[in-house]
Amino acid sequence: MSEPVVVMSSVVLNVRDLERAKAFWTEVLGVGVNHEVEPFFAWLAPQEGSKVNVALQVVADEKVGRNRVHIDSFVPELDAAQRRIEELGGTHVEDHEIAGFRWRIMADPDGNEFCIAAEG
Repeated sequence: MSEPVVVMSSVVLNVRDLERAKAFWTEVLGVGVNHEVEPFFAWLAPQEGSKVNVALQVVADEKVGRNRVHIDSFVPELDAAQRRIEELGGTHVEDHEIAGFRWRIMADPDGNEFCIAAEG
């Protein structure tokens, strides 16, 4: 194994409304805000046991098309997780299953897609 060229620190999501995005993602991830440069950036705390965090960056343009990069996550129960994400302002995009592995594509209030998969 070679030495890394970079060390992962953040997955950055482009958002239009920083306050709305902070409210959504801090609840979904169960973390707080580590640092902000208002009104442009917010770095959320990493989840326990992780070194990578989610950061939010304000942009002027609307999201167009499919994400080229997205967040994957595991949840104890798909239906319950979907309901909670929708209560927080997220939306369900579509369901998938391959060889018994099930996941759902969800989107945050800005349309950034992320996947939730059933554990085990």
